[in-house]
Amino acid sequence: MPSSPPEKGVIWEELFFDLAFVFALIQFSHMLHDDHSWAGIGRVMLLFVTTFWAWVGTTIYTDQRDVGNALDRAGVFALGLGSLLLALTVSGAFGDEGLLFVGVYLAMRVLLAALALRTPGGWRSPVFRPYGSGLVAGPLQLAGGLLHGTARVVLWSIAILVDLIGTRLTRRTLDKVRVRPLHYTHRYGLLIILMLGESVIQLGMVAVDEPLTLARLAAICLAYSLICALWWAYFIYGVRAFRQAVARSAQQADIRRTVMIYGHLLFSFAIITVAVGLSEVVTEPLERLRAAEGTVLFGGAALFLGTFAYTHWRIYRQIARRRISASALCLALLPLAPLVPALAALATLFAVVAGVSVLEGIIQHRHPQIGERATEGEIRGDPGHADEGPVVRE
Repeated sequence: MPSSPPEKGVIWEELFFDLAFVFALIQFSHMLHDDHSWAGIGRVMLLFVTTFWAWVGTTIYTDQRDVGNALDRAGVFALGLGSLLLALTVSGAFGDEGLLFVGVYLAMRVLLAALALRTPGGWRSPVFRPYGSGLVAGPLQLAGGLLHGTARVVLWSIAILVDLIGTRLTRRTLDKVRVRPLHYTHRYGLLIILMLGESVIQLGMVAVDEPLTLARLAAICLAYSLICALWWAYFIYGVRAFRQAVARSAQQADIRRTVMIYGHLLFSFAIITVAVGLSEVVTEPLERLRAAEGTVLFGGAALFLGTFAYTHWRIYRQIARRRISASALCLALLPLAPLVPALAALATLFAVVAGVSVLEGIIQHRHPQIGERATEGEIRGDPGHADEGPVVRE
């Protein structure tokens, strides 16, 4: 099994690149706020997956190379410009700016492939292969940009499926690439921070234009508390397990694909939907939520908790009963949300999301052995790198 390259920290160039990505997140929230029907959710998801894929490609590249030189630094800045242009075209991607959206995205992928060619081995390098094979979906995306309506949606959806299948087909090549566990998982942790931070910004942007009544102040406090509960769930009970899994798994490529890429795609989209639902509650805290508003709020929380159960299964092959139960409870409460004031619905949701973390904390305190670090064999692979802090397993 290839050894992991020496560890490194997240660099300033990567953080600067992320700033442009934040603007794209705000655009997705605005789109979903304007239309949170199932069709609207599907369109936002389609564009978000595309943008997320560009972020993933940049992350694996900066993990594998020392980008502290002029050419690589300029490349990262150019990718940041691509993220900014993508964000500017998001709102019109299903209208007149569809071709521009696709053109910017493909330009980012071509640039990443060109940068990856500079790795030892050139086009034969396992680092380059995913970028080269990923361009197979390009013609489908271009064709979608030239068409309109349902045809565009169908072709872009197929292109995304081609990319997803491609990561499965190239897993033997990806197995030859070992990422830096600390750096790689920090990048995804920063992604979640960006998502949660955008939720706070969205909350403030809505609240600043409304009178601060007692009910609205209560809604703001509860909404912020729910965002904190999502942070707590991820950074106290998730991120360390992810890092250990990446460090210790003999099939690291599978962990990266299923837990880090797919899992964090779902985590991120869940946070976006929750943020849109929270903005609706803060706007009219004493009014009842409409069905679509309840869907993005409760459904987003259910997706977030359900994704935790999915990642837990992928790492440990164990059923995360508490997280599955909490996710199912969020879905069960969804039909009841329009029957009570939005403030009451939010308080109930916060109790569910925070409650599962409190329960796990109590269990860990009473049974410290549950929180011990994973041992060899629990994460399918070698003992690898040690990591500080507990990992809660169900």
